[in-house]
Amino acid sequence: MAKSKTNNIGFNPLGDRVLVQRIEEAEQVRGGIIIPDSAKEKPQEASVVAIGTGKKDDDGKVLPFSVKVGDKVLLTKYGGTEVKLNDADYLIVREDDILGVIA
Repeated sequence: MAKSKTNNIGFNPLGDRVLVQRIEEAEQVRGGIIIPDSAKEKPQEASVVAIGTGKKDDDGKVLPFSVKVGDKVLLTKYGGTEVKLNDADYLIVREDDILGVIA
């Protein structure tokens, strides 16, 4: 069985889940209008913090992940579960919710 890499957060995802932290974009003010945080769209770019144990195929074989810890990824717009760990905001997503790795 594949093991999740140890991290300093104290949380290891299970199965095909991936723990990511959103990458906040620099705030730009245009025309003197400041948009409140509640009206802003959440960023779709994130950094992989931890990966789960892996998804199993029909034969019970663990499939390897397409991403690794440290990868910068693009997420689906509305996927995942928001969590707060050690006073930081994270997102738990399934590997299927990751659209691709940003080079």
